[in-house]
Amino acid sequence: MSTLPDSYLVYPQRKAGPDHAHYPAAPLPDRQPIALPGGLKLGLWVVVPLEFFPLNPSGQPFKAPGAMQTPYPDLRHYTTRDYGNRVGAYRLLKLFAKLGVKATFAVQGAVAERYPQLVRDVAAAGHDICAHGWDTDALHHSGLSAEVENRYIADTLSAIETASGQRPTGWISPARAEGFQTPARLAAAGLRWFADWAHDDLPTRFATESGDLTALPLSNELDDWQILIGYSRPEHEWVAQVGDAADWLLDEAARMQSPRLLTLTIRPYVSGLPYRIKPLGDSLAGVLARAGCGCVQPSELTII
Repeated sequence: MSTLPDSYLVYPQRKAGPDHAHYPAAPLPDRQPIALPGGLKLGLWVVVPLEFFPLNPSGQPFKAPGAMQTPYPDLRHYTTRDYGNRVGAYRLLKLFAKLGVKATFAVQGAVAERYPQLVRDVAAAGHDICAHGWDTDALHHSGLSAEVENRYIADTLSAIETASGQRPTGWISPARAEGFQTPARLAAAGLRWFADWAHDDLPTRFATESGDLTALPLSNELDDWQILIGYSRPEHEWVAQVGDAADWLLDEAARMQSPRLLTLTIRPYVSGLPYRIKPLGDSLAGVLARAGCGCVQPSELTII
């Protein structure tokens, strides 16, 4: 019978509180109150990933959610994903204009390079743009060399700046995947916030060896892909879940005397489909109709 080496269970950062030094332990009742613009009690932060899914992904170290599934060439999934950038994204832009929603579009470098007009249209509509890595097959993980990861970051920022005329200050990694050094490399590249760590419903100061970032709390659980595709739940359930989350967070904000954030990830190839646009609109309109609710942008949430 073989036994594991002692080193298998040894983690240098193990200690009381979080097993890392990026931020101290801070239970919800101990968190300092935040302020949202206009005295909002609930800030709705909508994130729209504009992603490019290669037809022949390497799948290293894993396949990103939404990646190709069947043997090459998986044109069924490829064209469905690409539909999001060609059609679904424009449906979302039209819906957002109707509802007065200002979103953050998380743009991958390959999208900025292939669809620069889409990126310009997003910027012209007044939406925020953040960086979302190079593509869904260029995942960040601890097996990457500093040279490769820094190139992913630099190439992404450059492609978005070329397409939009603005250099992003925020970052969301493809598939929300990171290596141990990713946050420090983002800070070294001049980024101010990132949203890979889903925690706390509130922004958090995040220390790295290259300077501080703001960690924004982008929920995995209300992600449209997670609910509608991953969990295979019907659209009306997602609408109800978003409404339930809004009601709970508003009540919590009143009890804790500190605003809360409701974050939604909306993918053009998922929610941009014709039969999902109405439930999406109903969901967003329902949240915004609640007293004390309104849209917020990362520039209003960063704490560094």
